[in-house]
Amino acid sequence: MDPTQATREVFWNIQYTWLVYVLMVPTLAVFGWGFWLKIRRWRAGQPAARFDRIGERLQLFLRNAAFQGRTIKSRYAGLFHSLVYTGFIVLFLATTVVAIHHDTPLHIMKGHFYLIFQSLIVDIFGLFVLVGVALAAVRRWVAKPAKLIYNDEASWILVSIFVMALTGFIVEGWRIAVTDDVWAAWSPVGNLFARASDPLMSDAAMQTGHVVIWWFHLLVAFGFIAWVPFSKMSHVFTAPLNIFTANLDGYGASLKTIDFETAERFGINHLGDFTWKDLLDFDACTECGRCTDVCPANTVGKSLSPRDIILDLQALMHERGDSVLANGNGNGGGNGDAALLPIIDQKTAVSPEALFSCTTCAACMEACPVHIEQMPKIVDARRYLVMEEAEFPEGMMDMMNSLESRQHPFAGTRFSRVDWTEGLDIDVMAEMDDPAEAEVLMWVGCGGALVERNRNTVRATAKLLKKAGVKFAILGREESCSGDPARRVGNEFLFEMLAKGNVETLDRYGVRKVVTSCPHCFNSFRNEYPQFGGSYEVYHHTQFLDQLVGSGQLASGPPQANGPGAQAGGGNTITFHDPCYLGRHNGEYDAPRNLLAKVGGARQVEMQRSRNQSFCCGGGGGMAFVDEPPDQRVNQERAQEAVDTGADVVAVGCPFCATMLDDGVNARRGDRDVKVKDVAELLWDAVGETDEAAR
Repeated sequence: MDPTQATREVFWNIQYTWLVYVLMVPTLAVFGWGFWLKIRRWRAGQPAARFDRIGERLQLFLRNAAFQGRTIKSRYAGLFHSLVYTGFIVLFLATTVVAIHHDTPLHIMKGHFYLIFQSLIVDIFGLFVLVGVALAAVRRWVAKPAKLIYNDEASWILVSIFVMALTGFIVEGWRIAVTDDVWAAWSPVGNLFARASDPLMSDAAMQTGHVVIWWFHLLVAFGFIAWVPFSKMSHVFTAPLNIFTANLDGYGASLKTIDFETAERFGINHLGDFTWKDLLDFDACTECGRCTDVCPANTVGKSLSPRDIILDLQALMHERGDSVLANGNGNGGGNGDAALLPIIDQKTAVSPEALFSCTTCAACMEACPVHIEQMPKIVDARRYLVMEEAEFPEGMMDMMNSLESRQHPFAGTRFSRVDWTEGLDIDVMAEMDDPAEAEVLMWVGCGGALVERNRNTVRATAKLLKKAGVKFAILGREESCSGDPARRVGNEFLFEMLAKGNVETLDRYGVRKVVTSCPHCFNSFRNEYPQFGGSYEVYHHTQFLDQLVGSGQLASGPPQANGPGAQAGGGNTITFHDPCYLGRHNGEYDAPRNLLAKVGGARQVEMQRSRNQSFCCGGGGGMAFVDEPPDQRVNQERAQEAVDTGADVVAVGCPFCATMLDDGVNARRGDRDVKVKDVAELLWDAVGETDEAAR
C-alpha cells in the first residue's frame, strides 16, 4: 500500500449524481434570498459608522468570532458550542475539498493529505459535532436551566445537526465495509461503524442502505442550509458580522447624541428610528440568556430582561420590517406606518417598568458573546418616554427637577458645594489671582460634596493631593452636576445643557487636567464631553493617587494605631467593589487594588463577581433616586456578596456605590462590624497625619 496513492471515489455507489447539482440551485437560492431579506431590513435603519478602524475590528473579530473568546467563558455551554463550531468548520472545509477534487482539474483529495485531513481529522471533528450536540441536548432537555428559551425550533436544530453528523458516519462506515477499504484505519469513527455493521448486515443490504441514507443525508443537509436564514442558526453569519461592527470605544462612549434642531422625535419608540447596527443586533441574538443572567435588576426579581427586549424587537422587525421598506423607509427614511409602530408596550419586554429598572451597568453587554448593545437601546427608549411622554418614576422626577433648578440631583441636601472644605484651605478657581497656577482641577461631584457620608472621601482625596504637593483647585459653587444622572435616565436635553455649561466654565479657566472621585463624572468628562468640545486629561482619583504613590510623591506606610485605617490594616481583610463606570465602562481595575495594597497589614479578597464581572451596586441609571421594593434591592444583593467574603471593610471608589453599599451592608451584615470606606479614606489613614477636623 502506497500512502501517496491513497484516495476514494467521491460518489461511490451513487447514481444520478446530477441531481445533487439540481437540488443545490434552489437550496442556495432560498439561502441567499433569506439573507437578502435580512440585509434589506437592516438597510432600513438609520446610518451608523461601523466600518472604520479596520485593524481593530479584525482583531476583535479574530478574538471573539473566530476564536470564540467570549463564548468559551461559559464552561459547559462554551465546551459544546466550541465542539460543534469547530466541527462544522472542518466538515465544511472537507466538503469544499471534495467539490474541488471532483468538479475541477485539481485532484487534491489524495495521498497523505487525504489520509491525515480528509480521513483522520475530519472523522475526529465529526465526532466533536456528535458529542457537542449530545451535551447541548442534555443541557436543554435534562438540566433545563431557567435562562434558556424552550421552543421547537431549538430542538429541531439539535436534531438536524445530529442527524447530519450521524448519517455521514453511517454512509462512511458502510462504504468502508463493502469496499474493504485498505485505508479504513485512518477513519476511526467510520471504521467503527463498519465493524459494527459487518456482522449484522450483508454487503448487499449495506450497499442498498448506503444509497438511501446518502440521499437522506443530502436532503437533510440541503434543507438545513435553506432553513438557516429563517432560524436562529442564522447567527452563524450574523454574529460574526455583529462582532466585526461592534462599538470600539467602550461602553462609556456608547450613547448617541441628539440633534435637537433636526430630530423629528427624541429617543426611540419606533422601528424606523433604530440604526442599521441596532437591527443587525436583533438578528445576531443567539437566545443564550447570558445578558439576562447577569442583569442586576433581573437577578433581584424585576421585570427587566435584556434578552427578551432584544428578542421582542427582533420579532417586531421580522413581522414589520418588509412593511417598513414598502412604505419608503429605506436608508433611514422613517416615514412609513410600520416604522411608526410603537415598540414600547406594557405587554412586551419593552415596557416602561422594565426600561426604568436598568442601572446602565453594561453587564449585559459584557456578557453577550456576540457584542449586542442592549444598554444604549434601553436608554434610547427611556429618552422617548422622558422627553416625548414625560413618563418616569417619581424619584427620578424629583431628581431631574432638582437638576434643573439647583444643578445637582439631591433635592433635600442641607450642604453647599464648599462646606466640605472647612479647615482644609482649598483654592477655589474664581478666588485665585491666576487660576492657571492650578495644575489640576479637583472635580468634587454632587455625590462627594452634598452627601454627608461621602464628604470624608473628598476630604481625604484633597489632603492626599496636598500631601503630595499637587497644585490643585476646585470650582466651588460654580461646579454643576456633570449631567450623568440626567443622561442615563433619558433626559438628553438636560444633560446637554449641563455638559455645555460645564465645558464653558472649565474652558474659561483653561482647565486641562481633571481628577474626580466619581466614576460617573469621570466617564462623562472622558467619553462624553468631547462630543461638546470639552477635551481634558481625566483621571479617577484612584488612578491619580496610584501615579503619585508610584512616583514617590506620596509615600505609603502602616495605618495609624488609633485611626479608622487601623481597622482596615492590622491583619484584617478588605474586599473591593468595582464601580461599573470605572471598571466595565472604562477598563480600570488595577489602580484601586494597587492603592489598597499600600494599606499596611490588610489582606485583599475578591468577591465572587469582581473586575469586569462585577455586580452593580444598584445606584446607576438614576436608580439611586428610586425607592425600590424591599425584596428587589440590588444593593442588598451586592452587599451580601461583600459580607460573604468575610471582609471587615468593603472598599469602594464611587460616591453612589458608597451610599448604596452602606445601606446594603447595614441590612445584611448581621452582628458583624463591617465598614464601607472609599479607597482614598483608607489610603489617608495609612499615609496621612491625624486630621483633627475629621475626628
